[in-house]
Amino acid sequence: MRSLQQLLDTYGESHINKTNKAIHWICVPAIFFSIVGFFYAIPIGNLDKTIWFNVGSVAMILVLIYYFVLSKPMSMGFILWGLICLWGNSQIYKIVGSNGKLALVSLVIFAVAWVFQFIGHKIEGKKPSFLEDIQFLLIGPAWLMSFIYKKLGIRY
Repeated sequence: MRSLQQLLDTYGESHINKTNKAIHWICVPAIFFSIVGFFYAIPIGNLDKTIWFNVGSVAMILVLIYYFVLSKPMSMGFILWGLICLWGNSQIYKIVGSNGKLALVSLVIFAVAWVFQFIGHKIEGKKPSFLEDIQFLLIGPAWLMSFIYKKLGIRY
């Protein structure tokens, strides 16, 4: 298994253009948020959803295990980001009032963000990294988090 730094370096090779980077700073978190929303929208029988009790929380735990294996410090940042995503989707769920409507909101966010991602890669002149290795779908958020960690002087 490649180290986190090797994965970040490989991912960074197709994310050099400033416009593409700026697009990624908006769209990668939006895509991550929308995917949590898709999972949050999955019904759990007749049970009431809470921020802690939903399929999105289970999916987030699995993602956190992946980040924990790559880097314990990086996984700590994703605990915070995951909680923000779960809380945000719980608020949207309360507003829209149904699983289907939350899924629709998530679909719109997901689709718009991916359109801009592909525009960014067209500008960059390189295809998205995940087309070569699916795990880069989870490295994109870590790549952004690595910049935040560097700014804060946190080793990952």
